[in-house]
Amino acid sequence: MIDTLDFNQILNRENTNSFKYDARQDIFGRAEVIPLWVADMDFAAPPAVSRVLAARAAHPIYGYTAYPDSLYDALICWLKRRHGWQVKREWVVMCPGVVPSLHAAVMAFAKLGESVIVQPPVYFPFFSAVTNTGRQLVENTLRLENSHYTIDFEHLEQCAENARMLLLCSPHNPVGRVWRKDELKRLLQIARRHDLIIFSDEIHADLVYPDCQHHLLATLADDPGNIVTAVAPSKTFNIPGLNLSALIIPDARHRATVTKAFDTMHVSAANPFSIVAFEAAYSEGEAWLKALLAYLKDTRDFVADFLAVKLPKIRLIAPQGTYLLWLDCRALGMNDAELKHFFVQEAGVGMSPGRLFGEAGSGFMRMNIGAPRHVIADALNCIVKAMK
Repeated sequence: MIDTLDFNQILNRENTNSFKYDARQDIFGRAEVIPLWVADMDFAAPPAVSRVLAARAAHPIYGYTAYPDSLYDALICWLKRRHGWQVKREWVVMCPGVVPSLHAAVMAFAKLGESVIVQPPVYFPFFSAVTNTGRQLVENTLRLENSHYTIDFEHLEQCAENARMLLLCSPHNPVGRVWRKDELKRLLQIARRHDLIIFSDEIHADLVYPDCQHHLLATLADDPGNIVTAVAPSKTFNIPGLNLSALIIPDARHRATVTKAFDTMHVSAANPFSIVAFEAAYSEGEAWLKALLAYLKDTRDFVADFLAVKLPKIRLIAPQGTYLLWLDCRALGMNDAELKHFFVQEAGVGMSPGRLFGEAGSGFMRMNIGAPRHVIADALNCIVKAMK
């Protein structure tokens, strides 16, 4: 068990069935790449999480599991302490992950053929949650000016006229925006005028850099009844493989609708390991998170300085939150296929192609900096070498 907060430590993840490492051959066509793609980190989870998992594993029966009161208490206390939101227990619906919740919410609130708004470039399950369920996809593409993304509110107003839902990514993956309070309030006004239900994916809410403040959307609403908020410790505490998240749904009718959607699919999130990890992360992980955020900020700044000096044709869209960097590679003069070939085959660096996040991501790459800093430095130096 690892009981330190040494984020520079290399932990060998090969041959652990790690998707990030052991699937490199399948994903990139070669295994010898530095994996900076899928959004999990190469850091040990908080010591408290490792301890409770080991203790639970020591009991040799892994049967059906109920949600304890302490699980809800840990989440409610975290949201109050970190975000100033007093959540009632009955608002909370435990789920097997934000992506399944996203799909369930779309099926619950939008009828077949009804329109659902997404804001690309955006996390790709936002698209599939709409198209795979027979709903109509409407794209309210973010504006990019001077390496900064904003919401196109005029276009959003037009989209909302005939839509049923808006899928909000806050903080935004992959562009790294932490939406300002005034932006979120304007979005709420549009939603109220057009009776939109908002699914607000706030899984990265606790991964925000010191120069910004995250605002949970529901805390800004006069009436949060039409807001479904998705939260989880998975990204924050590096436990995404344990598959447990929560939806916060203040409106009882909407809560019943989502619960019915999960019941229809016979989906359960009650897992003996995810439950104890979830509770420990929110109850005892705050010091670990503080250290993580300081480390990630330094890495973000290191990458920004490195690119400016040694790779000026790759422009960083400076993130305000998340450990995912959005790299503008359009000045390299390559199409998307050429970009992928260059980074994977020539530089040996495996990142997520921007095109995965919609047409608006063409010419970009997403880099995961949730790794020891010298690994990130090695990857950047490989890119420099390949450029020569």
